[in-house]
Amino acid sequence: MMNAVEIKGLYKSYENGNIKALNGIDLTIEDGEFVSIIGPSGSGKSTLLNMLGALDIPDSGTITVAGQDLRSSKKLNEFRGEKIGFIFQLHNLIPNISVRENIEIPMYTQKMSSKEMKVRALKLLDDVGLKDKADIMPNKLSGGERQRVAIARALANEPSIILADEPTGSLDSKTSSRILKQLIDLHEGKNVTLIIVTHDMDVAKLADRVVEVLDGEIISAGEESLIHGKINV
Repeated sequence: MMNAVEIKGLYKSYENGNIKALNGIDLTIEDGEFVSIIGPSGSGKSTLLNMLGALDIPDSGTITVAGQDLRSSKKLNEFRGEKIGFIFQLHNLIPNISVRENIEIPMYTQKMSSKEMKVRALKLLDDVGLKDKADIMPNKLSGGERQRVAIARALANEPSIILADEPTGSLDSKTSSRILKQLIDLHEGKNVTLIIVTHDMDVAKLADRVVEVLDGEIISAGEESLIHGKINV
């Protein structure tokens, strides 16, 4: 099976080397695998996720994602637009454009007409139960609704890999369950590689594998699933 992620000897520091965020990371994730990354605040897990999404560049080491060498590529924007779907804890929706227009943003890297983008955005909103909210501004939505919009936006470019940073961190339990179910259904139904950073072990245990990060190093990359099952909604 092809690997979605291959990382060897990855180092990253900030503030002239005073803060070591990643300290020799080695990690392989198979295509279509669901992996959760856990660790305390400051452990390096979010930095690692940013590396996987080509949002940051390592100091040294190798990182290949979806067959792309991220250290040597000159077309990282194109790579992100074609391969990666991001779901951020704080949604990162643009407040002065509509819900539908937020979802259309990742489509601009693709050769789609405005009509095609609108049709796809409305379909994605329908999939997350928010088609009737298409023309309103994000600040009119609840936290759970904004996160569902963020999921729809993450799927806009039909990514092969979804990266989610604490996707349920600010949500109530019922909304969290609904969002997690949508992500797992996508992972299982379309063989999308799903990588979730979380501090919640109940979320982490849903993955095929749990990777634990501490002080910029992987201290466990559990090769067997802990508890992988459906979520009751």
